[in-house]
Amino acid sequence: MKRIASLFATLPLALLAAGFVAAAETPGDSIYVLKVGLENQDGRAFALADRAGKPQLVSMFYTSCQYVCPLIIDTLKKTQHELEAAERKRVDVLLISFDPDRDTVPRLKETFAERKLDAASWTLARTDERSVRKLAATLGVQYRALANMEINHSTSLVLLDAQGRIVAKTDKLGAVDADFVAAIHRALAPH
Repeated sequence: MKRIASLFATLPLALLAAGFVAAAETPGDSIYVLKVGLENQDGRAFALADRAGKPQLVSMFYTSCQYVCPLIIDTLKKTQHELEAAERKRVDVLLISFDPDRDTVPRLKETFAERKLDAASWTLARTDERSVRKLAATLGVQYRALANMEINHSTSLVLLDAQGRIVAKTDKLGAVDADFVAAIHRALAPH
């Protein structure tokens, strides 16, 4: 009887470790409940939920984009520069590719270097096509592949709180959105 009780006591932990249930501290409206595996520009695999613990600026892009995606990166950099140095250390940036076939790890690494991104806070990532669709839907980003290999997509910079809940969004590119920066300040404020 003791063995059966012990088995049932460890069952929730086993289910959590196997990825069948989310951690108890993850709110139901967190994007971290999505079971999405990612790979960064250095080839390191990580789960979306591994980003928990600090606010994140999240968007979607693809490296061969000539127009809007470079503007997304520039806008995120400008947004970071609106924060105090101590605040910048407390917010990470995650860009997830729409194009996992062409955005290989070496391509992400090349873009990371070309754009002079800060390894302390920036991550370029890729995932499988199914997870791209899941993430885009969750973040409210629409996209479709075109015959010429371009990807037509909407843009959205999303602020997640430390638990992965969407707390602010902006579609403003090229300039800093003061309301979005204010939302970052609120996300960083002691509670």
